Amino acid sequence: MRKSVSHSEDDLVFLDEAVPPSDNNTLGASKDVWQVMIIDDDADVHSATTFALSNVEIQNRPLSFLHAYSAQQARDILANEPDVAVILLDVVMEQQDEGLQLVHYIRDVLHRAEVRIILRTGQPGYAPEIDAIQQFDINDYKTKSELTRIKLYTVVTAAIRSYEQICTINSSSRGLDMILRASTELMALQTLEEFTSGVLRQIARILDVPPSGIFCIRETLQNQETELFVVAATGKYQNLLNFPVSTFEDAQIGNTLSRALNERRNIYGREFSALHFSGTASSNFAAFFRTDRPLNEIDLRLLEVFCSNISVGLANIMLVTSLHNSAFYDSLTKLPNRTRLKEIIDDNLISTIDKPTTLALIDIDHFAETNDTLGHQFGDMLLLSVASRLQSRLGDRLIVARVGGDTFGVMGDDIQVNPAAVLAQFERPFSIDGQDVQLSATVGLVRLSEHDGRGVEALKNAHIALKRAKLQQRTGYLYFSRSMGIDIRERVNMMHALRAAFEEKRLFVVYQPQIDMVTRAPVGAEALLRWQTEDKTMISPSRFIPIAEYSGLIIELGEWVLRQACQELVRIQRLGYPNFMMSVNVSQVQFRHPHFLSMLRKALEDTNAPPHCIELEITESMAMEEPDALIKLLDQITETGVSIAIDDFGTGFSSLSHLQKLSVDRLKIDRAFVTEITDSSRGSSIAEMIIQLGRNLDLDVIAEGVEDERQAKILTELGCPYGQGYLFAKPLHSDVLHDWLRTHQAN
Repeated sequence: MRKSVSHSEDDLVFLDEAVPPSDNNTLGASKDVWQVMIIDDDADVHSATTFALSNVEIQNRPLSFLHAYSAQQARDILANEPDVAVILLDVVMEQQDEGLQLVHYIRDVLHRAEVRIILRTGQPGYAPEIDAIQQFDINDYKTKSELTRIKLYTVVTAAIRSYEQICTINSSSRGLDMILRASTELMALQTLEEFTSGVLRQIARILDVPPSGIFCIRETLQNQETELFVVAATGKYQNLLNFPVSTFEDAQIGNTLSRALNERRNIYGREFSALHFSGTASSNFAAFFRTDRPLNEIDLRLLEVFCSNISVGLANIMLVTSLHNSAFYDSLTKLPNRTRLKEIIDDNLISTIDKPTTLALIDIDHFAETNDTLGHQFGDMLLLSVASRLQSRLGDRLIVARVGGDTFGVMGDDIQVNPAAVLAQFERPFSIDGQDVQLSATVGLVRLSEHDGRGVEALKNAHIALKRAKLQQRTGYLYFSRSMGIDIRERVNMMHALRAAFEEKRLFVVYQPQIDMVTRAPVGAEALLRWQTEDKTMISPSRFIPIAEYSGLIIELGEWVLRQACQELVRIQRLGYPNFMMSVNVSQVQFRHPHFLSMLRKALEDTNAPPHCIELEITESMAMEEPDALIKLLDQITETGVSIAIDDFGTGFSSLSHLQKLSVDRLKIDRAFVTEITDSSRGSSIAEMIIQLGRNLDLDVIAEGVEDERQAKILTELGCPYGQGYLFAKPLHSDVLHDWLRTHQAN
């Protein structure tokens, strides 16, 4: 684990006012300086780099800068300048791969193997292929933003030292050839274990001694102490692989390695060497090697060069490992993530076609509430405990992954991965910090033997089954069936069609009149949203409203309907109906939106609709949820002058004490009770009870779905003041509603 480093005054910032580049492009510069060539099409980069490295001396020699602003200019300079030590090269110049083409020219056309090349880019998302870095012997690769002054100095210093060492031992072609060959071979290795084992073998080859040593990495433990672990071992030490160095009988090994790391240099003994690998990404690596003889000057120089080169390889390996882990494994539990699980499923579908295998997605119920109540650190420990139990208790040869925040995936044979076995893991509480926490879970399962798609489709189907299981019952499970997939596709198609219809203005609002049951005079109307497709098919609101709520489109739709209703109310009142009321349905998704109240106020202000003539209808189930928050919101709505009606009243389980606390103005008798109404029926009794309740609570009551005179007569006798239904009028378009009102006014 590495601690993050904050940057402040050492940041290398490319400023307009930076010192302009010195005119150091004179060919054949003095060999008493290190020539550093900057190749970049951005003049500010040249300025900032020379400014950052001004007055710097390395090995008692100052730096001299050569400037090229294009690839061609760089070729011209390099063709005549043999003593360039380091090249700072922009990867992307005239073309996307211009930098790599230039590297190819330097290495393969000019055959300049000694010059050290550091790639830079201003595009954080762009990185050359690892193969290119390996092929062209590139020293380092950095984004310009991460090259602070200190880091730039460190990178250039390491590169110059590497250059000097290469030049010094050029006379020893055998050693140089061996190092280059070793570097090339090592760069082809992809894993840390392969790479470090290869380093030990190459050291033995360079020194011409038997391979006997260990390669270690220093890691930070949970108690913040550090420990060296063996990641590669050869010869007499091969049985120490994966052991901590602190457990060795020979304490000299650990002491020497710690000294090399702390002093950041190689330590040479009469019969051993402890090698330190420089550079930020590889500074936690060290190797102990048994030489059984003192090393000569050439050996020492070869090792110094080799270690310098290998540091780049280590950095690349660590980068690749880090990227691989980030891409395919969960950072908390270290389990495979969703991406990796998809690959595993794909491999399974190919290799075990006839083997009955099940994929289960396990979602922890109410985990968000637990996380919010007990804290995220407690929640992380809880997730780790769940992961551990799933791995250890469900059986061997299972794949356990974390595919979401509180969702785990388990894949294995049908016998091990079954609902009973999975849910049994949540029967016992989880002990976290001495506290027992009882969890429950919901499971969606897919039998892969019945699945004919790829891993991504299998995961999608498991999610569909999981969502269905959550809708039907908590602590339950469902297996995916093909009918589920068909339903989901139909919902998705309708969702896209609904959005397109809204954008193309194919949705419209109709208005169903509400009347006084005694006088039969119109007193208001309810605004209702309708959808007619291009082929004139009417889509029922019971089908598309839930989809609008699920997709979030209901927020835009609801505001549009409210504004349409307000504008229509203003028109009707201008026709001579000053007390006409307009009712508008509000969905639960709208009501819970944080900006609902401000949206309501803005709609009233923009349309000049009188608030006291606007009524919002909410369902009885909405009225019973989150009572404290609802009471506050209803009070705020009442302050605007808008009234509230409870729709479908009688279908839920309202608490009368709670109902008394709500700022509600009217109860709406559900059409189911109106349809069943007779002199002695249950519907009549419920309708009578609601009417009496409204009278006792000083609330208006309106019955919806009134379709014949008998229903109207009974409701009137029961004392219901208002009604709405086909007996009086169907939902009408705006112009038809105006004509209907004029007719009723004349009558």
